Amino acid sequence: MNFDFTETQLMIKEMAKKFSEDVLAPTAAERDEKEEFPHDAVKQMGELGLMGMMVPEQFNGAGLDTVSYVVAMEEISKMDASAGVIMSVNNSLVCYGLAEFGSDFQKEKYLKELAIGKKLGAFALSEPEAGSDASNQKTTAVRDGDFYLINGTKNFITNGKYADVVLVMATTDKSKGTHGISTFIVDKGIPGFEVAKKENKLGIRSSDTVSLSFTDCRVSVENRIGEEGFGFKFAMKTLDGGRIGIAAQALGIAQASLEAALKYSKERKAFGQFIAEFQGIQFKLADMATRIEAARLLTLKSAALKDSGKPYGHASAMAKLYASKVAVDAALEAIQIHGGYGYVKDYPVERYLRDAKITEIYEGTSEVQRIVIARNLLKD
Repeated sequence: MNFDFTETQLMIKEMAKKFSEDVLAPTAAERDEKEEFPHDAVKQMGELGLMGMMVPEQFNGAGLDTVSYVVAMEEISKMDASAGVIMSVNNSLVCYGLAEFGSDFQKEKYLKELAIGKKLGAFALSEPEAGSDASNQKTTAVRDGDFYLINGTKNFITNGKYADVVLVMATTDKSKGTHGISTFIVDKGIPGFEVAKKENKLGIRSSDTVSLSFTDCRVSVENRIGEEGFGFKFAMKTLDGGRIGIAAQALGIAQASLEAALKYSKERKAFGQFIAEFQGIQFKLADMATRIEAARLLTLKSAALKDSGKPYGHASAMAKLYASKVAVDAALEAIQIHGGYGYVKDYPVERYLRDAKITEIYEGTSEVQRIVIARNLLKD
């Protein structure tokens, strides 16, 4: 078993690290406070190949493996988890879904521009009554000749306000349950498609999260991904890979928390010595580092399984479940080590905690991950 990164993977890691430190870090706290979307940074991420990392080169992608994506996601999220989730959705959910299941027409029209960040994508599965129970889709798509009329509401949609392209899951035949759900590519600005409520969030505030409404939204049959009824399977397969991205985002937050705690503990004195010299602090740091490394190995394993073409859904569920917990715990410990200063916005650790919590919720809650893992254990 080889734990060494390739030269390409190391190069990607260093490039993402430099970009994250030079471009994202200086404005991350201010954008978080103002809920300001990082338009210029996202454009630069596209130019660097970070928005379509696993897309084949023939469709303008970087043609890289999932391991490269994980190491880049960790570095981006370490400085700005908001930029991390923007990158994750575009890569893991939108570009992957189109590259894997889209038609040649869809790849030419949409994937090429999404892969270079010329367009931004969103993934619209969640609804007011369809969160963890994603099968309970109320949004409908009724066939009308060569078009579908989409009606309904989607909520908690990352990138939804600024997305140029949205993958929308909708029921085409209610009598078939999950086999009656289909996926459609919906362009921003077409009649009947509107951005509704923008959420005022606890964390990842520099990314936009909105509700979307559809009223007799007319979408061409050419924009349906796969056959009718393929939508739920499409969503579940896509989310398997998406969880690797969120695990990598959680890793970045956790690593940032550890590094902040290390730095502060070497600078802060109490009772005549640096607090890093106290065994109680050392044990906290040791536990943080060990858990982060374990989460990193789980995440890289799931990425390696995906790259090798082996089943990886259970591994990505484990990675997301554990990495998200580690991120929350690491941020909490970092605040504790900072003491009162950890509770104020002059230091970044309070932001890390706010950003970390969502990793236990979106793209499948921790409870859903446990269901996925248990089903895999019990299927034989």
